[in-house]
Amino acid sequence: MNLIAIDTALENCSVGLVAGERTVSRVRTIGRGHAEILMVEIAALFAEAGIRPDALDRIVVSVGPGSFTGLRVGIAAARGLALVRHLPVVGLSTLAAHAYRASRLAADERPILALLPGRGGEAFGQLFSADGTPLETPSSRPATEFAARATAGGFAVAGAGAALLGPGFEPLHLDSAPAIETLLTLGAVLDPASHPPKPLYVKPPDAVPQAGARIARRCSIR
Repeated sequence: MNLIAIDTALENCSVGLVAGERTVSRVRTIGRGHAEILMVEIAALFAEAGIRPDALDRIVVSVGPGSFTGLRVGIAAARGLALVRHLPVVGLSTLAAHAYRASRLAADERPILALLPGRGGEAFGQLFSADGTPLETPSSRPATEFAARATAGGFAVAGAGAALLGPGFEPLHLDSAPAIETLLTLGAVLDPASHPPKPLYVKPPDAVPQAGARIARRCSIR
């Protein structure tokens, strides 16, 4: 299977490609500006692998939680490539990617609480079984609540949000952006029908259109 993976959910702009027996990847930590470099990185990836886009069989893309802007960039690119080539696309959450990596590092069978930092002392979290199977939907809540829950349940913790839990925890990893290798691995086996390339917004955006405001009425197209 020839598979391309795209991640622009957080600070990285990462792409990876499995072409037969060969795997190549390009990872750039940029913080923002994914739209300016993503297609350049994808073109460079195809050139390095020595294959054309029409040789692809599948696409996988990270769908969040993450940056609203970054998610839209990556998902739009994945959908665009898929539309032209009529390819299936797998959407993979960043929390699921972190849980999968943690499951490969764990030395026991404890459930894994994958965490990403939010704002104002909050975190995004989701509980997974020891093998990375989701046990609940993602949620956003104060980090102190996640800490109390992890302590009471005896959960392992992983992901950059685990740094917010305070002393007494030994995270399996503290990654923020998901590993592109994880996207390639899971993207090859997950069902696109149950993992669509749709943004995973655990919370609504901070800025929303003011449809009833004066400026919205003045600028509306009639």
